[in-house]
Amino acid sequence: MTRRRLLGAAATGVTAAAVLPMIGVTPAAAATTTTATYLTADPLLHLLRRATYGTTPALIAEATKLGAAGWLNQQLAPALIDDRACDAYLARYPNLTKSIADVRATDSGNWDVMFDTGRATLARATWSRRQLFEVMVDFWSNHLNITCPSDNVWDSRHRFDADVIRVHALGNFSDMLVASSLHPAMLHFLNNNVSRKGSPNENFGRELLELHTVGVEAGYTETEMRTSALVMTGCTVDQATGAFVYKPRWHYTGPVSVLGWSAANATAEGGYVVAVSYLRYLAGHPSTARHIAEKLAIRFVSDQPSAALIDSLAGVYLRNGTAIVPVLRALFASAEFRASIGAKVRRPYEDMVATLRTLDIRPDVSGTAGVQGLYWMSSDMGQAPLAWHVVDGYPDVALAWQSASGLLSRWNNHMMLAAAWWPRTLVRRPLRTLLPAVLPLTWGGIVDALATRLLSQRLTAADRAVVLAFVGKTSTGVVSANDQWLTWKLPYLVALLLDLPYHGLR
Repeated sequence: MTRRRLLGAAATGVTAAAVLPMIGVTPAAAATTTTATYLTADPLLHLLRRATYGTTPALIAEATKLGAAGWLNQQLAPALIDDRACDAYLARYPNLTKSIADVRATDSGNWDVMFDTGRATLARATWSRRQLFEVMVDFWSNHLNITCPSDNVWDSRHRFDADVIRVHALGNFSDMLVASSLHPAMLHFLNNNVSRKGSPNENFGRELLELHTVGVEAGYTETEMRTSALVMTGCTVDQATGAFVYKPRWHYTGPVSVLGWSAANATAEGGYVVAVSYLRYLAGHPSTARHIAEKLAIRFVSDQPSAALIDSLAGVYLRNGTAIVPVLRALFASAEFRASIGAKVRRPYEDMVATLRTLDIRPDVSGTAGVQGLYWMSSDMGQAPLAWHVVDGYPDVALAWQSASGLLSRWNNHMMLAAAWWPRTLVRRPLRTLLPAVLPLTWGGIVDALATRLLSQRLTAADRAVVLAFVGKTSTGVVSANDQWLTWKLPYLVALLLDLPYHGLR
C-alpha cells in the first residue's frame, strides 16, 4: 500500500467526507459519518484548535493548568502575555519599524517592506504566544483587505498592519473603521486619494458599504452608494509625504444621507467631521453588527452558522458599543460553538502553520531565510499571508479551498517539513523526540503515541489499522528501536499521520 494510494481518493477536497472512504470507512458507514468523528470531544482542545493556529504540548499544558476560562482571559489581554522570544525574532525585520516617510526616503518604490510584513505575519502566527490575537489580526486583515504586496501601498501597507489592525484587533470596531478608512494605505488601495467633488471615485464608498460595514443585504441604493463616495471626498494622501491629509477644497458640500444617517454638510471645512460621523454611524449600524457577527461565526463556528447565533452575537456587539471582546466571549460560550467540533477545515496557510507548530519547528538561528522559504511555500499553496489579490479577503469556507492540487500541496509540504527537506535553515528537533523517551513495546503503541503527540488524540480503530498496514506492522508486533520506520522512514510515517483528516480540521 502506497501513501498516494492510501490518500489519493481525497483529491476532491480536504473535508472528512471526501477522505473517509479510503481510510478504512466503508461507503455505507461514510454516508452517516461526520467530521466530528475525527476529533475528540474535549471542549478545551476544541477551543484551542479554533482560537489558535494549532496546538502544541506546551500550549495544551498551559491551557490545562489555567482552565478554558483562564486561558481565554489571558489570550484576550495579549499585552500581558510574555512574548519576548517572538519579539526577538521580529527584530530581524527592521523595515517594520520605519515610518511612511522613512520608507519613501530610502526604498524608492520597492516591495521589500511589504514582503517583510507578510513574512513577519507568518512568524507571529507560528511562534507568538498571543495566539488568539494573531488569529484576530488575520480575521481583520481579511475583513479590511489591502493586498500585500501591491504597487500603490508600497510605502504604507506595513503601517496599516501596525497602526490599524494590530492596535484595534481586540478593541472596538468603530475606532478600527475610522482608523482604516483614513489610513493612507486604504485610501490608496481603494482610490479615495484621488476622489474629489468634481470627479468622485466610487471605489471606496462602495466597498465601505459592501465589505467593511453593512453588507449588500442592508439594501442600500446606488444613490446612497454614490453619496457614500461624496461624503468621503477630501480624505486623501499628501503626495509629498505619503501621510493622510484632509483637503477642504476637494470635499463635496450639500445635504447627504445614507441608510438613516444624514448631515447638512454645509461647509468644506467641516467635511472631515462629517466623514468621521458617517463612519461611526456605519460601525454601529445593525446591519454592520450582523455582517461582522456572521463573519466571526463563520471563522470560529461553522461555514453556515445559524441565524439565531448571528442575531445573538450582533446584539452583543451593539450593546457593547462595537467592542469585539464581548462578542468573542459570547461566541466561545455559545452552545453552537461547543457543538461545532469538526465543522471547520483549515485553510492552506493554517495547515502549514499548524504543521510547523506541532513539529516544533523553530526559526533560523540567525537571518530570515527559513521564514522567507515558508512564505513562498504558502504562496505556492495559494494563501500567502495578507496577499489575497482582490478586495474581499481570503474566503473562509471549505468549498473555496477544495481541489486536487491544493490537497496534494498540503501532503507534499507535510513531507518536506517532516523530513527537513526545505526550508533547511529552520531549527528542528530530531523527529524521534516526538515519541516517548521509553518507546512503546508494540507498533500499535507507537502509532498511538505519535497520533497523541501530533494530533492531540488517538486515531479511530479503522484509521489506526490502515496506518499500521501502511508500515507493514500489526498492532501487537514487537518494536525494535532500530526499525527503519523509527529511523530513516520515520518522516514518512509522521507525514502520513498529518495527511489524515484530523490535522486538516480546525
